[in-house]
Amino acid sequence: MPSLRLLSGGADPLPLPASEPPAPGDAMLLDAYSEAVAGAVERVAPSVVRIEVAHARGRGGSGSGFVIAPDGFVVTNSHVVHDATSMHVTLADGRRVPATLVGDDPDTDLAVVRIAADGLVPAELGRSADLRVGQVAIAIGSPFGFQASVTAGVVSALGRTLRAQSGRLIDDVLQTDASLNPGNSGGPLVNSRGEVIGVNTATILPAQGLCFAIAVDLARFVASTLIREGRVTRAFLGIGGQNVRLRRALVRRFALGHETGVLVLGVEPGSPAERAGLREGDVVVELAGEAVAGVDDLHRLLRGDRIGHELPLAVLRNSERLDRAVTPAASAAG
Repeated sequence: MPSLRLLSGGADPLPLPASEPPAPGDAMLLDAYSEAVAGAVERVAPSVVRIEVAHARGRGGSGSGFVIAPDGFVVTNSHVVHDATSMHVTLADGRRVPATLVGDDPDTDLAVVRIAADGLVPAELGRSADLRVGQVAIAIGSPFGFQASVTAGVVSALGRTLRAQSGRLIDDVLQTDASLNPGNSGGPLVNSRGEVIGVNTATILPAQGLCFAIAVDLARFVASTLIREGRVTRAFLGIGGQNVRLRRALVRRFALGHETGVLVLGVEPGSPAERAGLREGDVVVELAGEAVAGVDDLHRLLRGDRIGHELPLAVLRNSERLDRAVTPAASAAG
C-alpha cells in the first residue's frame, strides 16, 4: 500500500485545485436568504422573552414566550408555567420583572401570563391560512438559558396532530425542522417577514428535525379566550371510556364504516350522559352525525360551541343500535 508523504522544505507542494466562486445567482440567493432571516429576527426579537418559574419544593424551570399586547400579555406554553408558584420574565432589553398567570390551557399546551412593564413591543401575528410547506421558518427562544437564540429551517408539514399532556389531541399543529431544544418551549416560530406563525411546543427525541409548533390561528383563539375568560371551556358528556374493537358482524349490520368505538366504562351521576340514558357497557359509535372510532374523536367533536345544544348520539348495546339525544355541558377541565 503506498504511503502518504507530506510535502515540505524545499519541495514544491502540489497545487490545490482552485475553488470556484459561487455563481452570481447562487450568491444572490444566499444573500437574500440571510437578509430575510436577519430581518425577521430583528423585527420579532424585541417581543421575545425568557420565562423563569419556581415550583413547590424548590423545583424550577425556564422557557420562552412573546409579547402579544402592549399592556403586558405574553403567550407561552402551558407546560412551562403550569403549577408554578412564582414566575419572572426577562425582556429583550435585559429587564427582569415578575409575572402573573392569566390563564392556562393544558389541552392545547398554551398559556398567557401578564407583566407590568413599559415600552413593550408586541409581536405581529400571521395567519394559518397563509402557511405553505417549504416556506422559511425561524425559531427564537432561550434554549438551555441562552437567551435570544435563533435557528432556521422550513415548514415541513401542516395539519399535524400532537397529544397534549392532558391526553387530548391538539389539532392544527405544524411541523418544522428549525432546531428546538429545552427552553425554546413557548417561543415564537416566525416567517421571513417576522410574523408569528406558531408557538414552539415540542420536539421528538432522539430524532433530529422533528419539531412542532401550535399554529398561529389556534394560538390566537386560545390566547384571546384566556385573556377574556381566564380559561377555555369545552363540552363534556360525563363518561369514562376506552377504545374498543367492534365485532365485524355489527360493523356490517349497521354499516358503520369503522371497526372501533368508545366503550363506556363509567357514567358520572347527573351528567349529560346519564340524562341521555347511557350505561356502562354501551359503545359510542356516532355523535352529532359523525363517526366516533375512538376517544380522540369524542374530544374533537365536543367543541365549546356545542355546549347546551342537543346532539344525536348513537350507541351499541347488546348488539342493538340505540339512537339517543345528548346535550353536552360545560367543563373547564375539557
